[in-house]
Amino acid sequence: MIAEDDPAIASMLEKVLSQHYDVAVAHDGKQAILLASQPPRPALLLLDVMMPGLDGLGVAAEVKKNPELKGVPIIFLTAKAGATDVIKGIQSGARHYITKPFKIDDVLSKVKKALGG
Repeated sequence: MIAEDDPAIASMLEKVLSQHYDVAVAHDGKQAILLASQPPRPALLLLDVMMPGLDGLGVAAEVKKNPELKGVPIIFLTAKAGATDVIKGIQSGARHYITKPFKIDDVLSKVKKALGG
């Protein structure tokens, strides 16, 4: 599942990832929690950190509280590239922290790796 508030980035990620995976898209953190909580459960969460309503760190915290979702790998995709931002992301449970601008091949590689491929 992708949670990204920028429509252009969300559309591009959906287009590329849907060639390999079933993809759902949320445009804010609250929608991400709602979608993730309903079947089928996501195998991975690709989260923007800065989103309206509930940011990606908040989504990660909610996911970790849910027994059905706490094992779902999280990858952050964000413009927040400072060392403390990366540390916060990893401490919140992210497997990977990708900064914008990103290369789509890096995203695909990290998604595949997080899914055990």
